Amino acid sequence: MTKPTGFPTRAQAEALLAEAEARNPGPWTAHSRVSALGAAALAARHPDLDEDTAYTAGLLHDIGRRAGVTAMRHVLDGYLYLNELGFPGAARISLTHSFPIQDLACGAGHWDCTAEEMAFTAQALRGLEYDAYDRLIQLIDAVALPAGCCIMEKRMVDVALRHGFNAWTLNKWRAYFDLQSRFESELGCSIYSLLPDVSATSFAARSA
Repeated sequence: MTKPTGFPTRAQAEALLAEAEARNPGPWTAHSRVSALGAAALAARHPDLDEDTAYTAGLLHDIGRRAGVTAMRHVLDGYLYLNELGFPGAARISLTHSFPIQDLACGAGHWDCTAEEMAFTAQALRGLEYDAYDRLIQLIDAVALPAGCCIMEKRMVDVALRHGFNAWTLNKWRAYFDLQSRFESELGCSIYSLLPDVSATSFAARSA
């Protein structure tokens, strides 16, 4: 397979996340590390995906949160930041990871951007043709809790409890299940047979 361009090395990505964690610590960094491990695990089995690229894409998909506590603005902040660093491949993952349906309206959470910033983000998203890495990180984002990978339904409930529902929620869930089916067909097995710690994370006792 051809290794995609526009992504940092693992070491570079880990340094970027460490710097971001120092600026804005929180569970999002643990979620990012879980996403990286999960993406790499699926890519290692997939015939068309590079494991290192998948790892760095997963590690940096939420890097926009380095800018502070924000809602959907983090996709724009990450996109701009990684493009400025010269990593357009990773930048597009920051932009696309929240949108299995290619429309800003399906994002979970409110848009804390100006109208001009939203228009820019919408245009940038519309201008992309999703590739396998976009889809991989959308899928991994839907099964990655800070504590580890879990069944998709648990992650969906986690997001809904924090951000609520909107008119797009059910169709977005269907899109995630379609992604799961697509990757399982390509992998020839359940994603859960490859992801680490799924059982332990999915069925852990809920804290009070």
